[in-house]
Amino acid sequence: MRTKGRYSWLLRPFFVVFDLCVINILVFWFFDFNDQDLYFFDSSFWNNKHLLFILYTIIFWPLSSIYLKFYNVYRFTSIPHILSLLIKQLLAYTLIMYAFIGIFRSIDVQAFVTFKYLLLSFGIIGLGKIIGYYGLKKYRAVLDGNIRRVIIIGYNSGAQELERLFKNNKELGYKISGIFSDKKSEAITGTIEESFHFIEKEQGIDEIYCAIDELSEKHVNDYVKYASLNMINIKFIPNTKKLVTKRLKTDYYNYLPILSIQEVALNNNLNRFIKRAFDIAFSLFIIIFLLSWFIPLMAILIKLESKGPVFYKHIRNGMNYKEFTCYKFRSLNYDKDSDLKQVEEEDSRVTKIGRFIRKTSIDELPQFFNVLKGDMSVIGPRPHMIPYTSQYAKKIDKYNFVFRHSVKPGISGLAQVKGYRGEIKNDEDIINRIKYDIFYIENWSLFLDIKIIFETIANILKGEKKAY
Repeated sequence: MRTKGRYSWLLRPFFVVFDLCVINILVFWFFDFNDQDLYFFDSSFWNNKHLLFILYTIIFWPLSSIYLKFYNVYRFTSIPHILSLLIKQLLAYTLIMYAFIGIFRSIDVQAFVTFKYLLLSFGIIGLGKIIGYYGLKKYRAVLDGNIRRVIIIGYNSGAQELERLFKNNKELGYKISGIFSDKKSEAITGTIEESFHFIEKEQGIDEIYCAIDELSEKHVNDYVKYASLNMINIKFIPNTKKLVTKRLKTDYYNYLPILSIQEVALNNNLNRFIKRAFDIAFSLFIIIFLLSWFIPLMAILIKLESKGPVFYKHIRNGMNYKEFTCYKFRSLNYDKDSDLKQVEEEDSRVTKIGRFIRKTSIDELPQFFNVLKGDMSVIGPRPHMIPYTSQYAKKIDKYNFVFRHSVKPGISGLAQVKGYRGEIKNDEDIINRIKYDIFYIENWSLFLDIKIIFETIANILKGEKKAY
């Protein structure tokens, strides 16, 4: 999740521009490319080797730095880690440099000159990085600038260690605005319930640290939702006696592990664009060529059998637990409390037409409007009824359950095509459902989405045991 930030977000673009200037200015000093004819392009424009090199580095330097996370330096990052990033980027840029020379074979440069260029470039880049790193530390410690206002929820041993770390290391730039727990201690500002009022009242909170073992699932959901809506970082302090799960990203503040919701492949900018483009194209196809004539037909059939609306609207938890209105064709006799109880086998509330559309999953088709709106995806973990969300969470590891809500819910999903759809009868049903949801999130690809769509259609045609 992104933080609200102030001006610190400008640091990364500044260092990218600074580094590109260093490597390109020093090229003019060390190499005289333009004294050598490339004969690679006939155009005099493209025969300007320095211009070609600048364009080349503008493309490949950012790509390599993104891949190696060269600019992912935070206030809790250690100097050894920064040095390791410099070495990795140096090796990558060396390959980029020699690839340029290899492409334009007529360029003749001495290996020793190239070696000196690389060392000086990365000496200046590394010096700038370290000066910026220590300069910010001094700025935080002496001038009290670049401060992150944080609150700590819970007061277990990990939370107490985090409190000491923040108070004893002012150069990190964390200011504790409050500590909330149901335990008794002079350091505690208020109870967990009181923390919500405090957050609303204070405003300007940058990060929330939750000792997750002290919180109920409802509290975890509420904090995640609030953090998502207000662009606040939320992080979790694990029970240090347990293994740290790979479902969440782990950072180390000194030796204390801190967990945050992992930026999974599904939320990578490029993958998110691909998935969203596919969702829009597929949902538009269904809406235009199927629902445009199918909705009036279903409206007549539903209204002929029972009174009530054509569409059934129910509230579900979406990405980061954000609530949204989910649409279905109404398949039950109208009851304002129908969202409080799952449909069971031979359920008397189900109408005759409702039994057919539930068996064939036709009732789910209006959710393509949810996909077009951006609340859902064609494929993803199925959203649960809100009253059941906290109930299911008690049977599942909290980290996995939070991780499941880090992506958009889907009309269909891997768990559903594997047979874990519909009514939850026992613990095994929900455990396996979450297991397949997690596998889908960690192994997403567009091919997997298409495969699940075909499996969903096949399951509808042959009939599903739990589709009632």
